[in-house]
Amino acid sequence: MMTGLVHLAVAMSAVANAIGRFFLAPVAYLPGWLSATIIAVVTGLLLLFVFRFTSNQAAIKRVRNGIKANLLALKLFKDSPIVTFRAQGCIYWGAFRLMLYAIVPMLVMAVPVCLLLSQIALWYEARPLHAGEEAVIEVKVKSQQGESIPEVTMSPSPACDVIVGPVHVATEGSLYWRVRAKTPGQHHLRFNIAGTSCEKDFVVGEGFQRVSLVRPGLRWSDILSHPCEPPFDAASVVQSIAIDYPDRVSWTTGSKTWLAYWFIVSMVAAFVAKPWFNVNF
Repeated sequence: MMTGLVHLAVAMSAVANAIGRFFLAPVAYLPGWLSATIIAVVTGLLLLFVFRFTSNQAAIKRVRNGIKANLLALKLFKDSPIVTFRAQGCIYWGAFRLMLYAIVPMLVMAVPVCLLLSQIALWYEARPLHAGEEAVIEVKVKSQQGESIPEVTMSPSPACDVIVGPVHVATEGSLYWRVRAKTPGQHHLRFNIAGTSCEKDFVVGEGFQRVSLVRPGLRWSDILSHPCEPPFDAASVVQSIAIDYPDRVSWTTGSKTWLAYWFIVSMVAAFVAKPWFNVNF
């Protein structure tokens, strides 16, 4: 079961990467607030379109009309306790039915939205290192209890200088390097272990670029969360490689705020466009 989920996650991430690289490429050239707003608005309209054709619009419209009728009854017969309680019960029941009618569209949209957010996160979750900035690289490896951590070396690279490392932390099965970024650009750091090697993306520069925080192992959730680089296979001694890139600071594209901004703007766009699409929800 888990193997099937892993293969499915790898396939979906590969497709999402191909689409995301093409459609999100303008992010590199636009102001952050503008790209974040455009993405959120387009997403809201697309989700509204999907909701329109995956939900029972006729049933939702009937329920909403019933809620409106009961709200009117509350105003007209506010002196009648029986009518008031009955109308309130009908309103609550109608709201519950609306949630039920939304389940199918939400299930249809769940996976595409997760894949989309993981692609957006590559641009907004962190920023590239500036030349001269330092970062910590963590390499997790397989290690049996009581055994020493396998020796891992990092090849020299024009992208960065090693300041400290590798530092072994046996209890975590991890090795750490502290590096200083040098040359702007998209680089690949090479790590050597037991006659084999593996790579990790390393990004130095200004502005907006795709930044991969982690090259994951074979966990489907990690693969979906960090889709930019291929995961390590089961035979690999290296289980994952992570780089602590700096947070991006902004109200619209900040590491801690971009998701909230996306959600709010996409919802506003959907509500504003609802009459044009003739959608009930």
